[in-house]
Amino acid sequence: MSVDIADLVRTRTLHPEAVTEAAGRRTRRPLIDATGRLMIVAADHPARGALGVGDRKFAMANRVDLLERLCLALSRPGVDGVLATADILDDLLLLGALDGKVVLGSMNRGGLQGASFELDDRFTGHRPEDIERLGFDAGKLLLRIDYDDPGSLTTLESTARAIDDMAARRLPVFVEPFISRRNGDGRLGNDLSAEAVTKSIAIASGLGGTSAYTWLKVPVTENPDDMAEVMATSTLPAVLLGGEVGEDQDGAYEKWRGALQLPTVRGLVVGRSLLYPADGDVAAAVDTAVGLL
Repeated sequence: MSVDIADLVRTRTLHPEAVTEAAGRRTRRPLIDATGRLMIVAADHPARGALGVGDRKFAMANRVDLLERLCLALSRPGVDGVLATADILDDLLLLGALDGKVVLGSMNRGGLQGASFELDDRFTGHRPEDIERLGFDAGKLLLRIDYDDPGSLTTLESTARAIDDMAARRLPVFVEPFISRRNGDGRLGNDLSAEAVTKSIAIASGLGGTSAYTWLKVPVTENPDDMAEVMATSTLPAVLLGGEVGEDQDGAYEKWRGALQLPTVRGLVVGRSLLYPADGDVAAAVDTAVGLL
């Protein structure tokens, strides 16, 4: 699909109600279809100021280019839906790209990449009432826990209340937990050891007054052979996150392939590595990922 930015801006300028109207017309589907699997394309990175892919510092900064990549990915067989912030989902609604797709609203983006307050990750995106009002299908939130940063406690408590609010509306929420820490330069990193991922799953699973509507969004551990034991930490349904895989796309596929066989793992949520693959072929990258399911 070729995106006409002039037409999008004209609609936003003259008829802002078109977003809500498009949401009301959107054809919905169950979160999980007959396959029992889920393939979601993620594009909520820009709202956190995370625009880079590999050595391309502003790869995701061109909105029309991003929208065209998303529309292509969503058109591929086996792709169930998209995870994004309101600005991107509003554009996709206006483009008619979300009919029959699962739509996940991204809830907390306040922990801006590289900021001193990165771990005080405020809920600056979709609220539960927004997700309900627009007829979206689920929400997603990021939970990074640094034992040395008090900001993590604020995020932890806010996450629990968001889980409660989503459950009260019978809306699923995908929680993406990490044990994180800063290196000597102050840069924040996520610990993907088996021990850290196990702890993060245990902590996330226990948040809120009920876990009935909670899903987990988890990384593959540094050693993929550890995933079976790690995923035994919880009975909550889970999806694997893709993250940034660099040049070794085939290696990432193999890691995902093994973890997808585990009983609690129901699918994939992958963003930059599919939308901006090293060889530039979005359709091929998406089709390969779908084939792993």
